[in-house]
Amino acid sequence: MEPRFNMFDNEIGAKFGKRFAGTSQVILQSPLPRSTAELMSLRASQINGCGWCVDLHTKEAAADGESAVRLNLVAAWREATVFTEAEQAALALTEEGTRLADASHGVSDETWAQVRKHYDDDQIAAMVGLVALINAANRLGVILRQKGGSYEPGMFASMAS
Repeated sequence: MEPRFNMFDNEIGAKFGKRFAGTSQVILQSPLPRSTAELMSLRASQINGCGWCVDLHTKEAAADGESAVRLNLVAAWREATVFTEAEQAALALTEEGTRLADASHGVSDETWAQVRKHYDDDQIAAMVGLVALINAANRLGVILRQKGGSYEPGMFASMAS
């Protein structure tokens, strides 16, 4: 299966990509811990089957010092002891915000209460934006059939600025 289209080789696609990457800077510059953001992005990407995004967020998290054990257990976070209560709340928010079509309630009140318990308003704003953004990125990757494996940490840093 080959990639269908290179957005960066197209004028409109490149403009969109630059603005999309710029939006991610709002989240990266927020008080939400980067490790939490990467775990959330990785989990949504796993659910959505975006190989490119799984590759990107695994490698970025590892480059930032995340352990292989934690990265390997993100898909089974409920059955793991390596995540804090705050991270578990973030991962639950990610899953429920990603699987909107799978449940009529969207994000449950229980999950929201756990998020409110562990994060302040600025962090929550970043988390909600992140869930929306990573789901959009996953859709781009899946639609275009972008394969994982070639990402190098930091390769899009210049695009976002």
